This record gives sequence, structure tokens and C-alpha cells, in this order.
Amino acid sequence: MRGRIHLKNMAFYGYHGHYPGETAQGQRFLVDLFLTIDLRAAAASDRLPYTVDYSRVYDLCRKIVEKERVKLLETLCQRIMDAVLRESPRVLIIKKPGAPIPGVLDYVAIEASRERPRRLSRARK
Repeated sequence: MRGRIHLKNMAFYGYHGHYPGETAQGQRFLVDLFLTIDLRAAAASDRLPYTVDYSRVYDLCRKIVEKERVKLLETLCQRIMDAVLRESPRVLIIKKPGAPIPGVLDYVAIEASRERPRRLSRARK
């Protein structure tokens, strides 16, 4: 049985952006992360080691958004995905509600997905 763990609208304050005002003042970033996992072992055992510890994933996201500084959402997205790659395949959405655009909109966002590379098994001789 496969399922997805959702971490939606994680809110962090970071200093990312192309424009000087964005990196000087900082702004709020909203991160959605969807972890696709096999639920069978966790459901059968009812034990955390058999699933994804989403508090750990939250902390990884928080540290990257709050401690690192990048210019592009694409770079920020890549760094978060790299950090949680070992956890599971996932979809990541980063929203920038305070984008410096002279108009009315909810947010600018980037969405990306990636699966963990499959390991090839070697045939025994």
C-alpha cells in the first residue's frame, strides 16, 4: 500500500530573492512537501522507524529556508529536495507570497517532483 505524507504551508522567514530588498529585508516563504511512501511496514508495526519522521523533514526544510541564502526559488527547491532525497520520492512546492510584483496575486510558486534513483541489483554468480 502506497501513500503520501503531506507537510502543507510550512511557514519560514528567509532572505532569498534576486532583488536587493528581498535579501536585505527577508520575507515569508510557504513550503508544501509531499512524501510518497510504502505504508505497509509502518501500518503493521505501528512504529516510527518504519515510516518517514516528518518532524525531521520539517527541521531540514526550516534550516535550509532560514539559514541559507539563494537568489532563485529553483535553487531553494533543489536544496530542499537534495536534503530530503533519502526519505522518499516527493513533490515540493515553494510559495513566495511577498513577491515584488506590482499587482494583486496570492503568491508566486515553483513545483517540482523527483523520485529516488532506483538501485540496480547485481545478479549473483
